[in-house]
Amino acid sequence: MYQLLKPLLFLFDPENVHHFVTRNLKRFNSLPGGQSLSRAVWSTEDKQLEKEVFGLKFKNPVGLAAGFDKNAELIAEMGNLGFGFIEIGTVTPLPQPGNDKPRMFRLPADAALINRMGFNNLGVDVAAARIAAYRKSLRPGQQALIIGGNIGKNKITPNEDAVNDYIKCFDRLFDVVDYFVVNVSSPNTPGLRELQEKEPLMQLLATLQQRNIKNGVSRPILLKIAPDLSNEQLNDIADIVKQTGIAGIIATNTTISRHGLISAHKSETGGLSGKPLTERSTEVIAYLHQISEGAFPIIGVGGIHSADDAAEKIKAGASLVQLYTGFIYEGPGLIKRILTRLKSL
Repeated sequence: MYQLLKPLLFLFDPENVHHFVTRNLKRFNSLPGGQSLSRAVWSTEDKQLEKEVFGLKFKNPVGLAAGFDKNAELIAEMGNLGFGFIEIGTVTPLPQPGNDKPRMFRLPADAALINRMGFNNLGVDVAAARIAAYRKSLRPGQQALIIGGNIGKNKITPNEDAVNDYIKCFDRLFDVVDYFVVNVSSPNTPGLRELQEKEPLMQLLATLQQRNIKNGVSRPILLKIAPDLSNEQLNDIADIVKQTGIAGIIATNTTISRHGLISAHKSETGGLSGKPLTERSTEVIAYLHQISEGAFPIIGVGGIHSADDAAEKIKAGASLVQLYTGFIYEGPGLIKRILTRLKSL
């Protein structure tokens, strides 16, 4: 069904289509029987797919990557499509509109997207309230989805004050999310990637770890990294994980590389996602897994457009995988195909 609709959807601006599709997904799920029908068609319930990673029990290892549900509007709806976990955000302390439009571009010939959204979101208070409302809406005995909170800094915040923005998001979301992702790897906030350098990154992660306990509870903290890092920088990342004691890595974010692209929008600025990232993101996963000897979990994301793509990331050392661009190109049926493939590993 989705593949029949996709040519029509792809005629229109991708950001407008995103809002159109998500609005109607919410409407469908609000209809009597809508949620049950969605789960019956798309979701896969199988104890064999359950996985425990960094102390959390995931109903399956396929998650929705950050960027799709920036403002925590679609948690239940995405769960009904079969995702085992949802990562909301990136959220910032204050609401911000993001960069000027147009800021998202399809590259169909490359099965890719370029975005320069710029952390557009309604602010951490809105996200926290919506996650709390989702948890409150659960029926007695109903299992909540695992929810990750992807946090960043406001554009107007200078890098020397960035740690305060991350602290504000961390403190506000602590009671409602299951894990955190520190995003210092988006190419769309000026200067943000400078925080990936070893010294500022150590300071940021160590500060969050010091705050990472409340009423005897701590949350797994993960670091999302760019695919454009050198092996030397990846060595530093592995060392930082060890020294700070954070829970793991998400590999990878979007890339600034434009190698081999053929689509019309290939020269647009922003982060590139989709099939062009498939090989590089898997390489990063494999390298980190090898040099760390599997010392920490890795969530694999980047260029997963098929069940085999996901399986390759698991084989390379990923414990879990996430979808975004592949979900847009292949539709919700991709989730079930991946889960069927992973059961055979």
